[in-house]
Amino acid sequence: MGVSSPAHSNRLASSTSPYLLQHAHNPVEWYPWGPEALEAAKSSDRPILLSIGYSSCHWCHVMERESFEDEATAAIMNEHFVSIKVDREERPDLDSIYMEAVLAFTNGQGGWPMTVFLTPQQHPFYGGTYFPPVDAYGRPGFPTLLRRIAKLWASDRAALLEQGEQVVTALRQSAEHAHSAALDETVLERAVQQLTTSFDSQHGGFGGAPKFPPTAALGLLLAYWERSGDAMALRMARRTLDTMAAGGIHDHIAGGFCRYSVDARWLVPHFEKMLYDNGLLARSYLEGFQATGEAAYLQVAQRTLDYLLAEMQDPAGGFYSATDADSEGEEGGFYLWTVSEVQELLPTVESEAVLAAYDITPGGNFEGRSIPNVAKPLPEVAAALGIPPALLTERLSHARTTMLSARRRRTQPALDDKVITAWNGLVISALAEGARVAGSDRYLRAAERAADFLLATHRTPQGRLLRTSRKGRAHLDGCLEDHAYLGAGLLDLYEAGGRLSDLQHATTLATEIVTRFGDTGGAFFDTGVGHEELIVRRREGHDGATPAPNAVAAHLLARLSFLLDRKDLREAARGALEHWGEQVSRAPRAFCRSLLANELLRAGPVEVVLVGAPHDARTQALAACLGRTYLPLRAIAWVRGDEAVEALPALARARGLVDGAPAAYVCVNQACKRPVSTADELTTELATVRAQRTRG
Repeated sequence: MGVSSPAHSNRLASSTSPYLLQHAHNPVEWYPWGPEALEAAKSSDRPILLSIGYSSCHWCHVMERESFEDEATAAIMNEHFVSIKVDREERPDLDSIYMEAVLAFTNGQGGWPMTVFLTPQQHPFYGGTYFPPVDAYGRPGFPTLLRRIAKLWASDRAALLEQGEQVVTALRQSAEHAHSAALDETVLERAVQQLTTSFDSQHGGFGGAPKFPPTAALGLLLAYWERSGDAMALRMARRTLDTMAAGGIHDHIAGGFCRYSVDARWLVPHFEKMLYDNGLLARSYLEGFQATGEAAYLQVAQRTLDYLLAEMQDPAGGFYSATDADSEGEEGGFYLWTVSEVQELLPTVESEAVLAAYDITPGGNFEGRSIPNVAKPLPEVAAALGIPPALLTERLSHARTTMLSARRRRTQPALDDKVITAWNGLVISALAEGARVAGSDRYLRAAERAADFLLATHRTPQGRLLRTSRKGRAHLDGCLEDHAYLGAGLLDLYEAGGRLSDLQHATTLATEIVTRFGDTGGAFFDTGVGHEELIVRRREGHDGATPAPNAVAAHLLARLSFLLDRKDLREAARGALEHWGEQVSRAPRAFCRSLLANELLRAGPVEVVLVGAPHDARTQALAACLGRTYLPLRAIAWVRGDEAVEALPALARARGLVDGAPAAYVCVNQACKRPVSTADELTTELATVRAQRTRG
């Protein structure tokens, strides 16, 4: 690693981003994004070299080793450019703007590390992703590219400035270009048809390699099946859940999932583990269990949540962002096993079970070693070993504990220990739903701790939400996704435990979404009023690795509108979705989360009011029944008995105990059936309402 002057390291050394801290001692004179860097570009009349990545990004590490730690390359950067390093996870606003520019420069080839060259006015005029250190295969190496751009800046600057102006004009037009249209009932069917066309019936998922967990599509397919009874929708969801759980993308030793699979059969992952993936996937498997009753889905969800609690939760309550793909300079080495390692670690009967069940072979399945995966159904493995399936399960459980202890003695992948509001919101949602479905007080308490931490630490004294923190120090304005994901998580937490403050905070965030991120009758902007002024104020409608923040915001507003009887929130949600109406009509499968929110607006929720003290066994029995029932379109309210009537949501007012006993009220359009006091009665009422709402 190159030796830098104190000036080089000091600019990044106080960062809350582990990614920026990794670069603090490069010989490159890095700046963080901010007034100092932007003024330096203007005063020195040099272009900006903007490098965007994140701490668990494998190719970001590669480019750092090859280029940013190289003294000669750093010298070119320092002489000709003002170099700015950005953590995309801290600044999704910057990342989305300049990624759109890079996609235009490269004909759709985006990714990280992202390298963009800007004028001092922040206008992008050239960019790409990873650049190699030397010229090869007809492509310029990074030093060659730097010299060419420096020469053009000196000799033909007008052309670069004009290119930057054209790109900014296109970005602004893209941000404003949308044709609103109502979303009719047929668009949901067309989304499912598009998913069916690209469905991989052998390996699950949609399309070929690489494959990312399609959590938004899974949620839509299960909800569509619940409303329509469509067998193919359920088959696609189940096949995908099954194959992801069996594949190497699933960490069979510790639980949780890696970011994506480089192949079509979910075997070889990109080994970083992201907080958002695990929050979303835990929720997908919980919904799979609710929809099908398949116990294996509940087990996957619980092991994922247990992994998050064991390895990703800060002592203060928040959850860390990611773990790296690399350890000791090797991608994935931390997760790989050989036959001899397993045999030396475990008793013979357990090693035989592990080798057979998890496909650990002498030749390996990844560079001579093995990624644990379930290549055959466990009952087949048990039959081949001549033991009952229950005994195989017991041996594997014991072996995993031993293997996990051994794995923890290996060099650990780097941990990105910053706490991101949006991603924590996703985990709060998953834990809250896990508490409802599994009846787990541990999950509920963990979700409450995370929520309390964020509300205490990730807000300014004036109450404005902040994006990220590290070691209790929070900063940066919260984006739309922070407000929407946390608001949804708090509403899920209210539905799980009935804590009225969670509903109140969710409502406050929803109000801020409308007032600070809203546009009259249209979609929500990615950044709020008062945010740093950038070259364009963007808004997005389609889902990506995470669900579209605009869709999650609309869904949050719609849910609250039914709980609180707030038609203004309902209309704001409708406008946010219909803003993208023409694009949704053209490519509905790209807007799965929007379609789910639209279905809630169109059909309305199943409304349930639980009345009773949360720790009363009779209340818990009713809540457990409700938690096991798959209700993708729902509104749940509580009357715990410790609230003032005027503080209760509109749906819950005038609902009380029945003959002094806890009760549940099942309602549609705020018209309630007779209250019930037993789980069996509640099961019957829910089944009746669901049958009435199912489309033929």
